[in-house]
Amino acid sequence: MGGVMWVRWYATALRQESFAMRVAEVAPLALRYGATRYAVHRSLDDRYRITQMTWFERKEDWYRYWDGPEMIEFRARHSAHYQIPIEYGLCEEIAGGEMGPEVPTPAAEPEPEPAPEVVR
Repeated sequence: MGGVMWVRWYATALRQESFAMRVAEVAPLALRYGATRYAVHRSLDDRYRITQMTWFERKEDWYRYWDGPEMIEFRARHSAHYQIPIEYGLCEEIAGGEMGPEVPTPAAEPEPEPAPEVVR
């Protein structure tokens, strides 16, 4: 069963900018492990709160990413940049949507003028 995995990171004092950028750099690696999408958000109300979301078809693929060498190294290298424990969990997406770019409607071509009748 797939879904979206949420990781709620909380940066340590004065590290919110740099740590948010590091999370944004490591998040795309999930695509190598079968993720179909990823996103990283930083709260505007609490700049230390960083949320990483990763969509997977299979829960096992999430754990391959989370327990993979890149994420183990990431957590070890940046362990002083976030608070422990790290909160994460799998959510089932039950609704979603987004607006796509507005496609301009082609202008209707004007009807051709009828040819004038020739009177003889």
